Formats: sequence, structure tokens, C-alpha cells
Amino acid sequence: MKFTRRANANWKGTGMEGKGTISTQSTTLDNAQLSFKTRFEQGVGTNPEELIAAAHSGCFTMQLSFLLSEAGFVPEDLDTTAKVTFEDGTITLIQLELSGKVPGISEEDFQKTAQKAKEICPISKLLNTEITLTVTLN
Repeated sequence: MKFTRRANANWKGTGMEGKGTISTQSTTLDNAQLSFKTRFEQGVGTNPEELIAAAHSGCFTMQLSFLLSEAGFVPEDLDTTAKVTFEDGTITLIQLELSGKVPGISEEDFQKTAQKAKEICPISKLLNTEITLTVTLN
């Protein structure tokens, strides 16, 4: 399977005073606001690090669901939070925090499957930073 997805960013002005928008092919983001405040403070809008966190948590969780299904388990609930740490101009860490409810799976098998999902998730493979994973089976 091969496909291409796209997004577009537009920026006007300087880095500190300027502002921009970002849109996705699906229009889930449609001219969402970008600015210095949305990235480095607490402004209304989005930012690249938040978007990376969203992409990584979504990709990892879907990958885990596929692996669990292949192993004969049907997850009732998988919830992943991705925390992206930006430090001195670099993304230095992504922390994945997974909580799941998967009937019939052992703690050990859930841990192993989650680790494998972290390793083979396309977004994990794309990112050049430390990625940690904390797993809780409910």
C-alpha cells in the first residue's frame, strides 16, 4: 500500500510578531491558527509539537490495535497520551503513556505488544529522538 497525504502551512511576518495558519487535506485542520504564542506560550491555536504528539499517539494506538487483533485480542479501550518535549530548539523526548483494557491478555503480553507497536509505528520510525513508553493494563 502506498499513499501520500498533505498539509499546508502559511506564515506572514516575523517569527515573533507574525502569524500563520495550517490546514490538512482532510480539512480537520482548516486554517488553524499558528503564532509565537501558540507555540511558545499558551495562545489559541496549534503548534508543530502538538501536531507531532497527535500524529504519534494516533499512529501508535492504531498500530497496537492491529497487533492485538493479529494476536486474537479485541481491545475494548486503548488510550495513549504523547508528550513532546521541546528543548533549546530540538525535540528531545516523546513520552507515550498507554492505558488499555484488553480482555484475556496477560500483563506481559500487553507490554510486549505495546513495545513492538512503539518500534514499528511509522511515526516512531520517522522521529529521531528518545521515545519512552509507559503501559497500564486495566
